Amino acid sequence: MSDVSTRSKRVRRPEWLRVKLPGGPEYAEVRRTLRRLGLHTVCAEAACPNVAECWERRSMTLMILGDRCSRSCRFCNVATKLAAPPDPQEPFRVAQALAELELKHAVITSVTRDDLPDGGAAHWAETVRQVRQACPRLTVEILVPDFQGDLTAVDCVLEASPHVFAHNLETVRRLTPSVRSHASYDRSLAVLSHAATSGALTKSGLMAGLGESVEELRQAMRDIRFTGALLLTVGQYLQPTRGHLPVVDYVEPAVFESLARFGEELGFAHVAAGPLVRSSYHADEGARIAAQKRQQTTDADQRSKPLKT
Repeated sequence: MSDVSTRSKRVRRPEWLRVKLPGGPEYAEVRRTLRRLGLHTVCAEAACPNVAECWERRSMTLMILGDRCSRSCRFCNVATKLAAPPDPQEPFRVAQALAELELKHAVITSVTRDDLPDGGAAHWAETVRQVRQACPRLTVEILVPDFQGDLTAVDCVLEASPHVFAHNLETVRRLTPSVRSHASYDRSLAVLSHAATSGALTKSGLMAGLGESVEELRQAMRDIRFTGALLLTVGQYLQPTRGHLPVVDYVEPAVFESLARFGEELGFAHVAAGPLVRSSYHADEGARIAAQKRQQTTDADQRSKPLKT
């Protein structure tokens, strides 16, 4: 994106990427609750820059199936080590935590567990069921791995009826082999398409700043929309450590604004695009808008049908 962004090699982050340090009573309470219940959040594990803002407004992304991933994607800060077997009590603890925190919308994600026969799908489904039972007023958004393309596993998760089904494409087709370990661009699109065809409200996310062009990002957005996805996030990639992929471009806020407009033109119900946007950033707002728009479309379709005589 050298035509529209600031090239950077080991330079200070632009002013628009400055965030405040975590703190405050709401942040402290959330932290204590999660520690007491032995739960992980992607907010902490992936070093999300929005952790202070989100936790203070009681919004977070819980991470299930442990804190060790079976893949080694070069953009991700989650540890890659041999993971322990799934904890059968974890779904209950997740539901308990969400009930105690009294959230209106929660995002649940997981490490990738290629070491499990079903990729952790049964554990996923049980977690969603427990949360929905304990928190009937809560909208549940799940951000899942690709389950190695096993659509039976995807169906297992969908049968638990999450309100939003998300899977991130992460990057453009050209960069996928170097960015996403053992992942496939087309496999991710197939997972999204299958979920949308099954009736789920689907969502995906992209990172900018890894050396892709604006047109490559736009093509990825077209590909995601073609699957039937209605929700999209686009944010700046930030290098977690020197051992991860370096930032190639710090993308100007104006570029993200143009991508958001383009996404709306493609027909996404809601596009969150900005330097600090992450998959679950203000996810409650996106889910609410998308659900309303989908219901409006359904109502319009019903009204347009001829009356039976």
